[in-house]
Amino acid sequence: MTTTTPTGTYTPRPGAAPLGRMIATQAALETKMLLRNGEQLLLTVIIPTLLLVLFSSVDIVDTGEGEAVDFLAPGVLALAVLSTAFTGQAIATGFERRYGVLKRLAASPLPRWGLMTAKTVSVLVTEVLQVVLLTVIAFALGWSPHGSPFTVLLLMVLGTAAFSGLGLLMAGTLKAEATLAAANLVFLLLLVGGGVIVPLDKFPDAARDVLGLLPVSALSDGLRDVLQHGAGVPWGDLGILAGWAVVGLAAAGKFFRWE
Repeated sequence: MTTTTPTGTYTPRPGAAPLGRMIATQAALETKMLLRNGEQLLLTVIIPTLLLVLFSSVDIVDTGEGEAVDFLAPGVLALAVLSTAFTGQAIATGFERRYGVLKRLAASPLPRWGLMTAKTVSVLVTEVLQVVLLTVIAFALGWSPHGSPFTVLLLMVLGTAAFSGLGLLMAGTLKAEATLAAANLVFLLLLVGGGVIVPLDKFPDAARDVLGLLPVSALSDGLRDVLQHGAGVPWGDLGILAGWAVVGLAAAGKFFRWE
């Protein structure tokens, strides 16, 4: 005797969704949460925009010859990468770890490397939005960029990798409150001493040599060499960023705690 399945009745097919779809869905969720967070918007959008407009319009810092915006725009783009890939990601991931979100996600069909990939995609999407906004504002202020877009892209990708590794390392090893305080403190210190607004040649020689090895200094100087001066590939800055990226990502992979 045979039986037929009534029309409109479906047999359940339990199982994980395709990996690509899971990563894309998680990345979209991460991006929405990032853009809805008021503190993150302050760090990623409002502060870089205000700094660009204020210091381009008011003669507060001696930026050398040429228009101030030509010096400031590359530094503010570097600050945007720092705020999203390091500060914002460290704080968000730290609190996700504290509240057990990462622990639960680690038990889902989405592999851990897939979760980190989704977070990286979210960071990149946010950075694209930042770059578009800051570029439009900079052009309105009279910015005249030069150089190769491919070199700019390479610098920003390596900068993102470096800051992401350091941010995840901090979020995966410190308590959430400590991460919040440390990430904001590092952001402020690098804003002042990373060549973003104040040229590194304004610092003493000994301090300048040390500050020049920081990832935000390498990123801002590299972008400035290309976009302001029309230089070729800044291999030294790329090497510093690559070194920080390797060390940061390797350390984050080894020491990151999911609970």
